[in-house]
Order: sequence, then structure tokens, then C-alpha cells
Amino acid sequence: MRIITTIAEAQAQPHAKRRVIVPTMGALHKAHGEMVRIAREHAGHDGEVALSIFVNPLQFEPGSDYERYPRPEKTDEEFCRNAGVDFLFRPSVAEMYGDDRSVFVEESSLSSTLEGKSRPGHFRGVCTVVAKLFNILAPDAAVFGEKDFQQLAVIRRMVRDLNFNIDIIAVPTVREEDGLACSSRNQYLNPEERKQAAVLHKALMAAKNIGKKSASDVVALARTIINEAPLARVDYVEVADSETLKPVEIVTANSALLLAVFFGNTRLIDNIRLG
Repeated sequence: MRIITTIAEAQAQPHAKRRVIVPTMGALHKAHGEMVRIAREHAGHDGEVALSIFVNPLQFEPGSDYERYPRPEKTDEEFCRNAGVDFLFRPSVAEMYGDDRSVFVEESSLSSTLEGKSRPGHFRGVCTVVAKLFNILAPDAAVFGEKDFQQLAVIRRMVRDLNFNIDIIAVPTVREEDGLACSSRNQYLNPEERKQAAVLHKALMAAKNIGKKSASDVVALARTIINEAPLARVDYVEVADSETLKPVEIVTANSALLLAVFFGNTRLIDNIRLG
């Protein structure tokens, strides 16, 4: 596996017949392993898989966990080798952003609700760094997880509107045995918070199976179950159209339930399609 830290070196890499990238912020876990596996399938035997690790300061709002976000470089390197990554792109912040940077990429519709409302500027940072990774690594396809449901929708819109000739591959949410969605931030949880965080999947499954068409009933049920966990603090629980991400009043086959909940200082997100 090749480890590349500069843009010039990344752009000088010989391009395989098909290159599939897995953009990450590191602290890799089994969900990333599944994303690499899917990337390998789509790359084919004569293609290559590139994984990027970059903790992007532009997508962290003030007061968030940018400084303490885990950065286990050696562990991540070994993870990539074992997963079959062909090359790891791990640039520094100074390599990716000049001090006088003045150009950003911003999606203005899908990013206005949910995560975008709770984390102003977050998706501008996401779109900017993903667009840069697309330009630097020149992939034929890129893999993103469905756990970050809104991010996936925003990236797809950016690719469509800016005419990136790149396939976006979605990977279903990978979960722990108790249903908690795999996330690098799970390691922030203390034992009791981790135990109670399983309530999120319980709430999602109950909402999916409630059999009612009223979005307010679905949200109320999910909130009731989440509130069974004393340490849970809800940021949002909403039913939205899975394409427009606009709130809906009636659940349809195209609806999704999305939530963000704090356990202590750790904010977790999850979602489920209701159709």
C-alpha cells in the first residue's frame, strides 16, 4: 500500500482502469471496512481503491470536537493494509488549504435542514473538501455511507449540478450487535452512555413498524422511546422526504426518519427509511 501526503504526488499516481475512492476522516472501524469491500467490488480486479483520511476543519462548527477528534495514524494504516486499500491519501491541513483560501463549494437547498440547521456551515465544508478530493484523486466512483443520510444526498446533488463524471455508491448503515450505528465518535461514549445509546436503533425500528401514516405520530413514538434513556438529549427527530429532505406530514414510501441525539457531549446521528 502506498501512503501519499501531498497533492502533487497524488495527482502523479498512475490511474488504474477504474479508481474508486473512500473519503474518510480516519479512526477507521468496521463500517469503513465494508465501504472498502464495496469499493473493491466496484473497482474490479484491474481497478484500484484509494482511501483518504483528512479531518476537515471546515466542516466542524465552532466549539465542536475538531481538536479532540481521534487521529490514530498507525492503527488506520494497518487497517487499510488489512482491508486491501491500494493507496492511502493523508494530507495535512496546510497541504489542502492555503492561508488565503477564498473559494468554497456550497449546496443551498438540501443542506438547509436537519444537520445543516443544527451545524451551520457544516455542509459547505463537506462539499468543499469532497470537491477537492474529486479533483485531486480523479476517481471514477466514490463510496459514502447511508448513516450520513443528508451528506449522501448533498454529495449526489453536488455531483449532479457540477457535472462531476463520478458514480456515487451508497453503502447501507453498518451497526454494532445492539443496533447502534458504527461511528468514530462512539469511542467518546463512557460505558453507561454507550449502553443507553442503543435506544436510538430501538426508536428507529419502532417508528418504522408503527404502521401509522402521520409523521407527528412517528416522531412522537421515537421521542418517547429515546426519552427512556436518562442520558439522552434530543437535538432533532424528523420525518422527511428522502430526496428533498423537506419535512412531511404524511409518511409515504419515500419518507425517512432522521435523528440526532446527544449522550453527554457526544452527538450521534442515525436514520431509517420508513417506506
